[in-house]
Amino acid sequence: MAALGNRGTVTEASGFNPEEDAQKIYNAMKGAGTNEATIIEILAHRTIAQRQKIKEAFKQSVGKELLDCLKSELTGNFEMVVVGLMMPAPVYDAYELKNAIKGAGTEEACLIDILASRSKAEIKEIIATYKKEHGKSLEDDVCGDTSGMFQRVLVSLLTAGRDESTKVDEAQAVQDAKDIYEAGEAHWGTDEVKFLTVLCVRNRNHLLRVFQEYQKISGRDIEDSIKREMSGCLEDAFLAIVKCMKNKPAFFAERLYKSMKGLGTTDSVLIRIMVARAEIDMLDIKAEFLKMYGKTLHSFIKGDASGDYRKILLELCGGEK
Repeated sequence: MAALGNRGTVTEASGFNPEEDAQKIYNAMKGAGTNEATIIEILAHRTIAQRQKIKEAFKQSVGKELLDCLKSELTGNFEMVVVGLMMPAPVYDAYELKNAIKGAGTEEACLIDILASRSKAEIKEIIATYKKEHGKSLEDDVCGDTSGMFQRVLVSLLTAGRDESTKVDEAQAVQDAKDIYEAGEAHWGTDEVKFLTVLCVRNRNHLLRVFQEYQKISGRDIEDSIKREMSGCLEDAFLAIVKCMKNKPAFFAERLYKSMKGLGTTDSVLIRIMVARAEIDMLDIKAEFLKMYGKTLHSFIKGDASGDYRKILLELCGGEK
């Protein structure tokens, strides 16, 4: 029942007793009003695997689904965090993707955040889970809701075909850098397929080498060229892929920062990252956040959220440092 990664703020609770936790949560919800503090104290300090055990124990002893009970007792952003915490990782990702696609507009940022940052194995699991939970093909749903080159990038990411070896083919890296340069900066109009072929297929080490070569050839960082050559969702998707290859925790730190700075908060982004990365790499995300912005993630959340929503996010953030 260990955590998903070893750089998270949420780690396996010792002396774990799911029956006891289930009973405490039941008591916190029964009668008038809800004791949110108990819910936060338990759920923010258990791994996803442990929370599944609590779900089972709750169902056994109460005869109801814990998730249904939580949904009927809680509201707003606090409810969204708690509901997210109760889901296994691929279920949560599939749930977020489904919510991003259904309804009037599509939340493209969600599609990009998830598909650009997950590993090959994670994407395969998300696809299988999506089919199981929602009875539809994720690719079909994505295609029904997006178009053009942006759609093609997402479809490519959904094939989960990225090379995940560590080998770098020097000659190929130089060629890739040249191809991208010639497809973009070097001539009028941009051949986006070339970018797609390199950015969606090559392994991480190889791409880092391509980015170095690209800098040499063009005198620019690949990110700057993408910003100059592309726009809208396509630009966001390519930038996300590049940033995740360079430094995934820094990518998430920037997404968190942008979700909170300025007027209003993009809660969907804030919640998704805090929930999804809590037991994977939140420690690294916090370190990158501090390095990049000179302020702690903790202080940002504290100044931005309120009530039980703030309390649970701060627990997931773990400590002020």
